[in-house]
Amino acid sequence: MKTVIFICGLYNIAFALFHFGFWKIFRWDNDLKKLSFANRGIMQILNIQISYYFILTAIICFVFPKELMTTKLGNWFLTGSSIFWLIRTVQQFIFLRANHYKIHVLTVIFLAGAILFALPVLS
Repeated sequence: MKTVIFICGLYNIAFALFHFGFWKIFRWDNDLKKLSFANRGIMQILNIQISYYFILTAIICFVFPKELMTTKLGNWFLTGSSIFWLIRTVQQFIFLRANHYKIHVLTVIFLAGAILFALPVLS
């Protein structure tokens, strides 16, 4: 299960890198100008904060795999992370209702995150 937790860390690093790329991927330099000052700032702040969360989660997975597997706090952390990805999966169907392969791929990836973080707790 230590390998699974290590993969959970890599998974979160990948999402941090993906989120760091949002400015370029989604052309935020142009598109965010269409939003109000507050909403433009909120979008960028939320993106930076979620990137921080992903990096912190990865570090915890890399540094404390034994504790994550063997303590109540560790199991709660893994369960909470699994639920985070499960909720993110559900949000795909609420906010991104479109029949597009990229959305379907992301849905599968989010569901994989929910499963990855649940595995050590369920084993």
